[in-house]
Amino acid sequence: MALPETAGSALYGMVDVLAATGTLWRELTGEEPGHRLIRPLIVSPSTRPFRCGNGIPVSPDVSLDEAVRPDIVILPELWLAPTDDLGERYPDVKDWVRRCYHEGGTIYTACSGSILLAATGLLDGREATSHWGYQDVFRRSFPAVRFTPEPNLVIADPGARIVTAGGSSSWHDLALHIIARHCSPGEALRIAKVYLLKWHGEGQLPFASLVRRQPHADAVVRRAEKWLARNLHEPHAVAAVVNFCGIPERSLKRRFKTATGTTLIGHVQNLRMEEAKRLLETDSQSADEIAAIVGYDNPAFFRRLFKRSTGLTPGAYRRMFKPLSGTAVGNQID
Repeated sequence: MALPETAGSALYGMVDVLAATGTLWRELTGEEPGHRLIRPLIVSPSTRPFRCGNGIPVSPDVSLDEAVRPDIVILPELWLAPTDDLGERYPDVKDWVRRCYHEGGTIYTACSGSILLAATGLLDGREATSHWGYQDVFRRSFPAVRFTPEPNLVIADPGARIVTAGGSSSWHDLALHIIARHCSPGEALRIAKVYLLKWHGEGQLPFASLVRRQPHADAVVRRAEKWLARNLHEPHAVAAVVNFCGIPERSLKRRFKTATGTTLIGHVQNLRMEEAKRLLETDSQSADEIAAIVGYDNPAFFRRLFKRSTGLTPGAYRRMFKPLSGTAVGNQID
């Protein structure tokens, strides 16, 4: 599916990878010629050419009216603001996706494509994932969807006919899943080798920001957020911020949860984990030392909380991200 909001890299990356199944590996290794196993077609409300995200040109192969009962429907990433739930846009597309599913098609989404799928109602009562940056729009606009930001792939129904993938490059994982399922695991492995695609087995948690600014009108909660951002290291931060705000603890906790969708203690922990991640990326101090810096006198508790928040131990997180931060510091791009 291609729309004006579609990310061109995800659209054409998926088309390119799927179109290479059955042939490209054989060509590169000198084997006997094979035959294409998947024939991807770009579908849009009409076949008129248009430009999608970042001005990338798209020439649809078929229109919605021409795409009758496809075996597979893929909804790639969309360039959407973190608060954009598509509203009343694309009713014909939503109807088409619903019809494809009810007529036996399998629906796959990558990243924010799951917002389009959620807007069809097909995810109601089901588990789904998307880019971690969209979890708040799911909470507000699609409360019937059980949104889980941690995994890179979520199979939503017993028949595996609805599959959602996580953040932007998770279309790699989705493409490999589609090839393994509809062609063969061996072909998926060959495509992974050809394109150097990596399966993100660690999920999305290591890449997710635990703290996101939420627009709300509660001035007291905003004061509490600002105070905590400056004083996250306080050993008794919750009691201290309650005292700073000058309202009963129960009232502040209730208002904080209502305004932000996060508990007060959860927000404190998220602030501390983000600071710990920054230190692991940029500093050489031990995990025990970092635990003390961010406000935990029990290193074992800090390690458990860090693993729960990021999916990795502090040591594994440092190994994963410190080389990136070191490269960025040493080789700035003008």
